[in-house]
Amino acid sequence: MKELSVNHLLGIKYINKNDIDLIFETADHFKEVINRPIKKVPSLRDITIANIFFENSTRTKLSFELAQKRLSADVISFSAAQSSVKKGETLIDTVNNILSMKVDMVVMRHANPGAAYFLSKNVKASIVNAGDGAHEHPTQALLDSYSIREKLGEVAGKKVVIVGDVLHSRVALSNIYALQMQGAEVKVCGPKTLIPRYIESLGVTVEPNLRKALEWCDVANMLRVQNERMDVNYFPSTREYAQQYGVDKTLLDSLNKEIVIMHPGPINRGVEITSEVADSQQSVILNQVENGVAIRMAVIYLLASKIQ
Repeated sequence: MKELSVNHLLGIKYINKNDIDLIFETADHFKEVINRPIKKVPSLRDITIANIFFENSTRTKLSFELAQKRLSADVISFSAAQSSVKKGETLIDTVNNILSMKVDMVVMRHANPGAAYFLSKNVKASIVNAGDGAHEHPTQALLDSYSIREKLGEVAGKKVVIVGDVLHSRVALSNIYALQMQGAEVKVCGPKTLIPRYIESLGVTVEPNLRKALEWCDVANMLRVQNERMDVNYFPSTREYAQQYGVDKTLLDSLNKEIVIMHPGPINRGVEITSEVADSQQSVILNQVENGVAIRMAVIYLLASKIQ
């Protein structure tokens, strides 16, 4: 059996193109499984997985839990808000206490960049990064690429623009790595204050004009403005942001071609995209949600097969 080159999924930059191909191949199989009347397989009956979320999450947490249950793993979920972390317990102590319950794999979301990497070096369990600060969110990037492949046949040669708050987005960084690894061309678009200074060093070009960016691309991945990560105002007002960087049906229909609209969620309807666009035929937002379960099943299954 083919296997991943890594024992953890810490970020897209730690894996290679063969790993991505293998994850997609495995996800194809699981996508078939989750569309059957009986949606469960007994693959991971002897594996215990802990979901440790130090930051709020609804979709990612549910998606991981569903993926784990579809694989018949034993699942324990831990929310930092109700935990001893509040009493000053360290990250390693928290995780080691959980691992002493004989847990094989940890899925973790944390506010600090590099938390998953740090954990992988200090505890004996397979680690899946479910988002670390504004650093990476690898499973989101994988499901985004998988959704592009499903809609357009392949990722190689496609033009993808990432629009919005790139500065605070772990989704953007993981997507840039994943798309480039598969041979896509990437641009970013948004207010100058929300584009990181280093972005061009990643081989990405900046297009400040939304219409030009949409005329260029095959796929537009719309990011929400992450107000919860901002301690200053990065643009004058939400209304002004929506006017300059929001996509509505009129703008979409005025393009001389049909482009694919994606969004990692949660959507701020009426800001980065209108409801009409989110619910249109060009949107693959709900496909992304479905594909998220298949991709996470694939990642967990492939990592579990490496656990001794």
